[in-house]
Amino acid sequence: MLKLKYLFDNRDLAEMLLKNWQYEDIGMFKHYRVSSNAIYPFKREGTTHFLRFAPEEEKWKPNLLAELEFIDYLRSHGYGVLEAVVSKQGEKLVEAETPWGGYIASVFKRVPGMQMDRTDFSDEIIFSYGKALGKLHRLSSQYTPEHHRRWSYSDVLDWIQDVLAQFPGEAAALAETALLRDYFASIPKPQDAYGLIHYDFEYDNVFYDDETKICHVIDFDDAMYHWYAMDMEQALDSLRENIPSEAFEQKKQCFVDGYRTEYELSGDAETLLPACRRFARLYGYARTLRSAAEKWEHEPDWLVNLRGRLLESVEECSILFGKVL
Repeated sequence: MLKLKYLFDNRDLAEMLLKNWQYEDIGMFKHYRVSSNAIYPFKREGTTHFLRFAPEEEKWKPNLLAELEFIDYLRSHGYGVLEAVVSKQGEKLVEAETPWGGYIASVFKRVPGMQMDRTDFSDEIIFSYGKALGKLHRLSSQYTPEHHRRWSYSDVLDWIQDVLAQFPGEAAALAETALLRDYFASIPKPQDAYGLIHYDFEYDNVFYDDETKICHVIDFDDAMYHWYAMDMEQALDSLRENIPSEAFEQKKQCFVDGYRTEYELSGDAETLLPACRRFARLYGYARTLRSAAEKWEHEPDWLVNLRGRLLESVEECSILFGKVL
């Protein structure tokens, strides 16, 4: 999540950045959203595209270049994934100095299908969802970056520790960071179980195309090197939120069956899930803490309320901090 001071609609900034690309109509800008990035939809050649941008201070350029390289690799191997669009200067990543500071931007084409949370979560769709994750991990296990390498779970833990160091009283979160670092350091990293993952393989980043019966995946902004079990945990947690509890085990099996048509689960995957869940909660905790920390005078009510809700949510993430895995 971006710092709260960036969670504003800024269409002038969006239009300024978009001038680096060809476009026809920005009437869809009203459907913008801002979270980890600002996303503004627009029309180009009659189809929907998305401008994605964020302040340079919020992103690490090598990670973004590595994301684009991985997406190109997936597309070249027939994977259903979003497509980056080159700018007028022939670049997929544009850095720009603006009146609001330095920004970094990309444009992507809309993928086909509908977002998973708008489907009925039928067995066929859940099977396809699992199949898409299995294929992603199979391709990842064969992937060697040519130019840019994403950061790893260990780099993320370093980042978390640096963030927490800025907040007095976060002893429990620091203990959790150390505990997870030691735990994951003890786990082997075989090529069939560890590699570049999506990290956010949840229903809002996966689109099901009813015509082709396949899923298309967006938003690799959080990708990192981790155990494939991390993606499995995030996907199953997302399913758990959308399926009645009494149906979850059957749907989970359907998801796993789809996954196994493309890739075989590591025998240790199930045992890693609790630690992966703890990692996700700690990472979310640190990101939220950092995002909500900065305050300024005369904040609008919606921002005050948002900060309150965010800080309340991180308390739930911290319940198990420091407890033995």
